[in-house]
Amino acid sequence: MKQKVTAVFDIGKTNKKFFLFDKNYKEVYREYASFDEIKDEDGFPTENLAALQAWLKELFQRILHHEEFTIKAINFSTYGASFVHLDEYGNPLTPLYNYTKEIDATVVADFYKEYGPELEFTSTTGSPKSGLLNSGMQLYWIKYTQPEIYKKIKHSLHLPQYLSFIFTGIPFSEYTSIGCHTSLWNYEKKDYHHWVYKEEIHKILPPIVSTETSVNMNYNGTRIKIGVGIHDSSSALLPYVRSVKKPFVLVSTGTWSIALNPFSDVPLTIEETKAGCINYMRINGKPVKSSRLFLGNEYKLQVEELSKKFNIDQDYHKNVAFDYDAYSEIIADFTYAFRWKSFADENMPQKTTYAYNTFEHAYHQLMIELVQLQVQGIKRIVDTQEIDRLYIDGGFTDNDLYIKLLSHYLRGMKLRTTKASLGSALGAAIAISDTKLNSKFLKKNYALKKHVPFIIK
Repeated sequence: MKQKVTAVFDIGKTNKKFFLFDKNYKEVYREYASFDEIKDEDGFPTENLAALQAWLKELFQRILHHEEFTIKAINFSTYGASFVHLDEYGNPLTPLYNYTKEIDATVVADFYKEYGPELEFTSTTGSPKSGLLNSGMQLYWIKYTQPEIYKKIKHSLHLPQYLSFIFTGIPFSEYTSIGCHTSLWNYEKKDYHHWVYKEEIHKILPPIVSTETSVNMNYNGTRIKIGVGIHDSSSALLPYVRSVKKPFVLVSTGTWSIALNPFSDVPLTIEETKAGCINYMRINGKPVKSSRLFLGNEYKLQVEELSKKFNIDQDYHKNVAFDYDAYSEIIADFTYAFRWKSFADENMPQKTTYAYNTFEHAYHQLMIELVQLQVQGIKRIVDTQEIDRLYIDGGFTDNDLYIKLLSHYLRGMKLRTTKASLGSALGAAIAISDTKLNSKFLKKNYALKKHVPFIIK
């Protein structure tokens, strides 16, 4: 008898992944793919949408006839800030513009002149000015720089919803994509921002549905529940929201360290906006207050420089454990030593200088300073609430100094680490499932580990 499974396409900018999960959310099958980028009309590299679509259809058709599995449901998790603009026949009108592409500064200036002040607008929408990483701005940009193309747009779909559309032919909008720093949403009014209506952009945005919505279809003779897709950051958050009953903060670490508070019920303040806080959105439309730190990128750059200075192997830092004596020595006469390369901070010196003659001491200094910035970001999004649970996932869960220092500086919070390599894919499977998650889910599926602060001697 075939095993009943849920299929998930988990689409990153580099790696395209396909998973099958059983009824207990255990991975039972996977495939990976990657495609060479193509260029848009300006020569800027972008996703090969045609190759992606062909891979989706070929793989799914093949799995439908797999001798071991019966697919009961399928969903889609993808990176955000990416629109697919469709004509009346459902065909893409433009390339899938790369969110790192810059927008003409005069277009952006015109927008904020009409709908600003910028700081107030950013606070209301939870979305900073960030080129095409702000996907709502993409619609404004196309309207005024490619008006003939814009006139032909029947529907604009965020990437997760476009993948769903490939299989259902039904266009939807859903909350997690709308709320992903798009400038489309007014978090105070819980509706599209008035600029969307004034520019009549709402006419090309399909009806909004809950992320848990699915379409029951007879797909080539097989009855399948097809989800509407979900933004990957919100998807990675979902297993925690469903299984942890008390309020918490999740810090997802990697190139970016993103701290997420899914229990904030007040809009961003001007002060939070100035500090770089933004909003994501939960599957039910509720805001997720967030702060970001370019942690992994900065860490990589600084460690490369330290490794060269002390003439050691590039991977040596991975084996450096927390040393209380080194920490005590640094803290006893603490001064800021590192000038950051990825961002600015008010405490950083004009140039990097430290008085240590060992890599271990310099590395401890680096981690103390980086973790202090991380702590600031976490406190910023929980400042008005009593939240005492903190979950860390991603690459820095293996960094002994990061975890020990974080648990020390946030002694009032119960710190847990998880291993969630399937986070966004698993969240997409959970989003279209009727299964209830219990408090043991993270322990069984995410290698949940408790940490306690070190003892001060």
